[in-house]
Amino acid sequence: MKVRVMEPASTRDIELVEEQLGRAPRGEMQIAHRCPCGAPDVVRTTPRLADGTPFPTLYYATCPRLAGAIGTLEASGLMREMEQRLAADIELAAKYSTAHEQYLADRRAIAQVAELAAISAGGMPDRVKCLHVLAAHSLAVGLGVNPLGDEVLAALAPWWTRNPCGDHA
Repeated sequence: MKVRVMEPASTRDIELVEEQLGRAPRGEMQIAHRCPCGAPDVVRTTPRLADGTPFPTLYYATCPRLAGAIGTLEASGLMREMEQRLAADIELAAKYSTAHEQYLADRRAIAQVAELAAISAGGMPDRVKCLHVLAAHSLAVGLGVNPLGDEVLAALAPWWTRNPCGDHA
């Protein structure tokens, strides 16, 4: 497994994420992955917001092109098909459970949030609720950790060439 180093968000990164989201990002963040154009496409957020609210989504896809492409996959029924496979394939279920545990460990490394102790995101470890979270997880930590996130990315590849962003760096 290739471990990626999270980058601190620069002022420009924060501006780009605000532009991507159409609002200010919630919580402190680091850049977990960049699009080939140089702009952030996944951020890692703190597990508790400044007002004390628990925030379970550690890895958040910010790029609107990426989010749109993933939304198209969600609308295709892919989540239902993945969940059926998850229920029938013991090996896939074990890998997905391991991805869930890794997600929890990543969050605990930042902060202990009792309300989120066993909750990861995206439906892990036994459901498929959000392909955006699964793809963001795979982009943030690299291929080979989240099997369903990896499948989402493979289905989209190369999403950035169909809708190039331009140079944001």
